[in-house]
This record gives sequence, C-alpha cells and structure tokens, in this order.
Amino acid sequence: MAKYGSFPGARPRRLRTSPVMRRMVAETRLHPADFILPAFVREGVGEPVPIGAMPGVVQHTRDSLKKAAVEAAEAGVSGIMLFGVPEDAKKDALGTAGTDPDGILQVALRDVRAEVGDDLLVMADLCLDEFTDHGHCGVLDDQGRVDNDATLERYAEMAQVQADAGAHVVGPSGMMDGQIGVIRDALDQIGREDVAILAYTAKYSSAFFGPFREAVGSSLRGDRQTYQQDPANWRESLRELALDLEEGADMVMVKPAGPYLDVLARVADAVDVPVAAYQVSGEYAMIEAAAEKGWIDRDRAILEALTGIKRAGARTILTYWATEVARTLD
Repeated sequence: MAKYGSFPGARPRRLRTSPVMRRMVAETRLHPADFILPAFVREGVGEPVPIGAMPGVVQHTRDSLKKAAVEAAEAGVSGIMLFGVPEDAKKDALGTAGTDPDGILQVALRDVRAEVGDDLLVMADLCLDEFTDHGHCGVLDDQGRVDNDATLERYAEMAQVQADAGAHVVGPSGMMDGQIGVIRDALDQIGREDVAILAYTAKYSSAFFGPFREAVGSSLRGDRQTYQQDPANWRESLRELALDLEEGADMVMVKPAGPYLDVLARVADAVDVPVAAYQVSGEYAMIEAAAEKGWIDRDRAILEALTGIKRAGARTILTYWATEVARTLD
C-alpha cells in the first residue's frame, strides 16, 4: 500500500509535469502593474545618449523621455521614476538646479505629466546628488561632511517644486534623518496632501550602484557611508522603517533588491503599507553582461530575478526592464 504522506505515495513532481500545471500552482506571479520604470533625462542633448555600463538604457532627451513614458503606460507599467541630469556648468555646492522650477527634472516632470496625465504615476527622485558639484546627496559643512539638517531644508524646497511640476509621488533617496517628516510637512503646507511619499527606507551603501553614477553623470568625491546603510546590518533597516512610518511615509523601499532579499522579506513582514524594491543598475548590468557573453539565458534570468524580488515581499519593483517585461507578460 502506498504511503501518501511520504514517497512513493507523495510525489511533488506531479505538480510540475507541464507548463499549464506549473502556471496553475505558481505561488508568485509577475504583472505589468508591479513595475516602475526608472528613467534619466539629460539637459542639452539632441539625441538619447547610451549608458555604456547599462546596455539598452539611455539618458533621454525631453522628447525621447515622453515617448518612453507613453510606451510604459501602454504596456501597463504603473509608474516612471525620473532622474534629472543637468549640464555640468549648472552644478553647484547646494544643488540649486534641483530646486529651480525650470531645472531639467522639473521641466521633465511637466513634460511627462502633460503627455500621460494620470495614466502613469509620474514620480520624482528627491535627492541632490545629481545636482551638486561634489556629488553628495546633501549640503556640506565647513569640514566637508554632509550636514543633515541643512540638507532637510533643501529637500523641503525640492519636494514643493516637484509637486508643483506635476509629480504624483516623490521618492526621497538621500537617507537623511528626519527627511520624511520634513517633506510631508512641506507638501502639506502648499496644499499638496495628495502627493505620496515613497521612502527609500533601507538604502545601502552598495557597490551595485556603480553604473548608476555614469547614468546620472555623478560628480561624487569620496563615498556615502556616513548616511547610507552598512551592508552588514539588517536591524538598522527596521529602525529606519519605524521612523519613516512614524513620519508619514506612504510606501517604503529596499535598495538594492537582489543582494538584500532577506531585508526585503523582513520589511514586508513588518508593515501594512506597500513595499517596493529597486533592482539597481549593477543588478541590471551583471545580467546583461553575462547574457552578452552567452553565459546565461537573458530572458529567463531577468524573469527569475524579478520573481525572486516579488517572492521576497515586494509589491512594486523598480527595474530598467519594466516596459520590456510588462510587454512580455501581456
């Protein structure tokens, strides 16, 4: 007689026998609405500029960005997160181009919002690193250290101009203490209670950000280890999470995604707000580079990586493959 609680009666392979069987019993499913497309828009260029370390990704012109936004909306992607790349001459110690209503990021926000309306969530990276001549995410003091509280004043102004430019969502990514509360207050002061905050809650000081520095034309000198999280720690993320929620975060994020799936799972288990994860430039570049050499199956690797991120607890994934994968799923 077969023993149905163990082999040979119990045969888990029965549920793997065909594609339709595997699809029916799948515990995790990707959907176009899971995705947000990060996109870069560069000031003063007439054609999209390829990013060498991120094959297939470009620094957009204003026109090509609008086209990319429309394509993302048509594919069913939920949002587009915009990063502005100003001309080098416009960078300064305070990152004033980031709060200029006519700066490249604000212009791009207006462009995209006018193009897609409410069919795509228009999101803005809220940070100064693209706009400062030293490349840090905040204002420096007289000893060259990032001044947390002086930076918060700049973030408050930045949130207001981004909201005025049409952002549905702002994404504070600088990892300054108190940034969520200050930004929430700044938005509410101008009657923009409807603008949501996607907090970069657990953003690690990661080597996987390397290609992103090229993407935004970073002028960084030194590193960001005094304000981004130590890769050795996960309890610290839960403390950051509690503070961000107390200050009014509507959604929270773990960044990078793949190397921090354990952190992502813990964050997802701890909260009742939507959790996002950012599949960062280095994660993208590794798969593209290995696929180019024929070492892995590109399409399967992309879907496997994204499925793993969602399985770990992400409701939303920022990925440079957003539109491509959404079309495949559709």
